[in-house]
Amino acid sequence: MAKLIIVSNRLPVKLQEKEGKLTYKPSEGGLATGLGSIYKEGDNIWIGWPGMVVEDAEKQQQIHEDLHKESMHPVFLSEAEIKEFYEGFSNETLWPTFHYFSQYAIYDQNLWETYVEVNQKFCDEVVAQAGPEDTIWVHDYQLLLLPSMLREKLPDATIGFFLHIPFPSYEVFRLLPWRKEILEGMLGADLLGYHTYDDMRHFLSSVNRIIGHGSMHGWINTGSRSLLVDSFPMGIDYEKYATVAGSDEVKKRENIYRANFKNQKIILSIDRLDYSKGIPQRLKAFEMFLERYPEFHEKVTLVMLVVPSRDAVEKYKELKEEVDELVGRINGKYSHINWNPIQYFYRSYPLETLSAFYRMADVALVTPMRDGMNLVCKEYIASKLDQKGVLILSEMAGASKELSEALLINPNDINQLVESLHAALVMPEEEQVQHMRNMQVSLRRYNIHHWVSMFMDRLAYVKIKQLSLATSYLDDAIYKELSDSYNTASSRLFFLEYDGALVDYQGAPLRAEPDKDLLELLDTLSSSPKNRVVVVSSRDRNTMQDWLGHLKIDLIAEHGVWIKQLGAGWQTMLSLMDDWKSDIRLIMDLYVDRTPGSFIEEKEYSLVWHYRKVETGLGELRARELVSHLNFLSTNSDLQVIDGQMAVEIKAQEVNKGKATNHWLSTYPHDFILAVGDDWGDEDIFKAMPRDAYTVKIGNSYSVAKYHLDSCSEVRRLLNRLVEPEKKERTQEEINLGKKA
Repeated sequence: MAKLIIVSNRLPVKLQEKEGKLTYKPSEGGLATGLGSIYKEGDNIWIGWPGMVVEDAEKQQQIHEDLHKESMHPVFLSEAEIKEFYEGFSNETLWPTFHYFSQYAIYDQNLWETYVEVNQKFCDEVVAQAGPEDTIWVHDYQLLLLPSMLREKLPDATIGFFLHIPFPSYEVFRLLPWRKEILEGMLGADLLGYHTYDDMRHFLSSVNRIIGHGSMHGWINTGSRSLLVDSFPMGIDYEKYATVAGSDEVKKRENIYRANFKNQKIILSIDRLDYSKGIPQRLKAFEMFLERYPEFHEKVTLVMLVVPSRDAVEKYKELKEEVDELVGRINGKYSHINWNPIQYFYRSYPLETLSAFYRMADVALVTPMRDGMNLVCKEYIASKLDQKGVLILSEMAGASKELSEALLINPNDINQLVESLHAALVMPEEEQVQHMRNMQVSLRRYNIHHWVSMFMDRLAYVKIKQLSLATSYLDDAIYKELSDSYNTASSRLFFLEYDGALVDYQGAPLRAEPDKDLLELLDTLSSSPKNRVVVVSSRDRNTMQDWLGHLKIDLIAEHGVWIKQLGAGWQTMLSLMDDWKSDIRLIMDLYVDRTPGSFIEEKEYSLVWHYRKVETGLGELRARELVSHLNFLSTNSDLQVIDGQMAVEIKAQEVNKGKATNHWLSTYPHDFILAVGDDWGDEDIFKAMPRDAYTVKIGNSYSVAKYHLDSCSEVRRLLNRLVEPEKKERTQEEINLGKKA
């Protein structure tokens, strides 16, 4: 039976040892909750570090056996690996960079090498557990290299990856010395998930500009496979938090806590100790609030819970000292004998205590400087039941995209935060309740189980889509079928792409003129009265006319703008404007100036920037920049940017080769069709073909074509085999004519 393998840095339990006895404490994290009902089903398994360094072989074996009963499998890490992989590269290089605190990032080659080694260790453990039909779901920034490592070992595996923290913009991500390796590691997945569209957009931009793979509607084609990038906002176990909040135990705790605050309004802040959470900024805003609105003295208290985290790291020590100092200063300045403006707790609390705090809080202050999602704000809403309450939420948290009825603030704008605090404290109760109910409806629907279901369904869809785009090699068995169909057909249509299918790409486009063998082949192919041969090209019509106009074939030029049928001149079926070309030409000229060896080809309704003669590496880099630049300029226009073979072309959106081929399909009868193309521009041809057509892509990349061949020479060999009887017949006729003469 196929199973699901979940892989994360940590298992959903924490291993502890007391007096020589091993204990396993379940985790209450969002991921553990969301996947808790899944990983224990059937043969499913969760792979990860158990939370403790264990070097004794007997203990490791015992842990293996204990965790196996709970559908878990441990990856044991040494003290050095924890220090360099987890505390080092993951949390002192990736974490600050991905949260836009690149000034804190450490670039250490030794840490990177350990990161690679540990990802490989995880890979080995997964491969040992995985079967050919299994689905593997990898989680978070500690395992960014794992998808491609798994892909190398398990090329046909179904692999999903989800990043739980933000993905930074290209300008920030490019600072990492290992940026390309990280992206290539992630691209091993079939589906890459992010919390927000912004994260997804940043990733696609980095892939395009660093590696050179473009994307369309979230799909990336790497040449050998296609994968999807999508956003999946993570929810919480809504019913769990609502049920706990309504329990007698929580209500009892709430009453006890409320008695200590008398009739004061409670502002609640709950965070793990981290510089990305904006805790000092929040304290400074609260201090300014007390200065600006003295009427709230002794009427409001900030309850601040800070959960200890990474205490040993120097940056976190400094942050803890800053928070302690701010709390002390504010309390020292404003407290009275019966009132401390801030109640500060540096410790962890069980869910029931947190739920009581959520229930009693009039305002929840969730203002991270940057956060992938932030589930605290969602837990607060789920815990309020039919109570009043106001959520102040940072725009920089992924949750802000869903919770539009919160008071959204820029955490860098201290004045806005102060005024939002005041607005929250004076908001009418009816308005508070209405906003809370509206957000609860959304969170109840888009809960953690919905998130899991959406991701897994999308991953299954991607795999089906990939299989539909996979091509088979046109071997002898398929050729026999194709040949039989060709021989029995009374009318035949051929759509043959010129560059890349009939002729190899050349350093200079004009050097790709047809050779004698190709001209003879096309002449023979078109000599049969049963055959109609259409040569398709993105080249200009004048070049195609000069090269092939004397043959008894039809021509399509400039992606389908111009068509030429036997016995007729060139014509266009489109009424196009080319007034956009002057502005775009100026941009392309800049890239020619910056890129020695590049040049511009101007067609009637398109512009092409060629970089075949450019130094390897520089041409690809400039092409990525130009594609990004042109995509930006063509937004909300009818222009399309094509990232082709050693060229970048921009043309009118409504022009494509598929629309042009439709003219022949609808005009001429056909019992047999063969369409051959080589790049993504030719996919439009394949899509236009009827189901019984033989469609052939050059190169083994994903395509809607049914079959593939590896080179132009193989295409010519295929066509020559088909016309061999005609060639023999023509040769015999020529011999007979010679004898008569």
